[in-house]
Amino acid sequence: MATAEKQKASGEEQLRRNGMMAHLMEALEKGTDIGHYGRLVFAMVAHHFMDEDALVGWLQKDKDFDEQDARALVLQVKGRDYNPPKRNKILDWQRQQDFPIIPNADDPDEGNVYKDLDFPDGVYDSISEYYEEKAEAQDDGTDRKAA
Repeated sequence: MATAEKQKASGEEQLRRNGMMAHLMEALEKGTDIGHYGRLVFAMVAHHFMDEDALVGWLQKDKDFDEQDARALVLQVKGRDYNPPKRNKILDWQRQQDFPIIPNADDPDEGNVYKDLDFPDGVYDSISEYYEEKAEAQDDGTDRKAA
């Protein structure tokens, strides 16, 4: 098997370890419209596990999404360097569309991509950096109030 094919297979296999991502992939394989936020969540997570062309191919399986739309979404996600969303954010988005992104919303582990998937170190570094900046901003605000 060629290296690119091996990467593709392993990326897809890794994504299927997460129930929500497996659910989205199964729906896409059937040509189901997974909704705007379903596609966004899929792209935000999957771009860490597959190359651009593979991701575009997966997004195009949505019956209401063509190659141009898929490429635009992938460029947006990569350009803004989105981190995978937290479960609560996915649930907020899910309420805004018909397709259930998280198939079993009552299960607190469903939709937690950080539990089942190993992201590149840069994702975790970015999250840590965000919380450090947030803590510093809160400290700065507290200091100003005390003065």
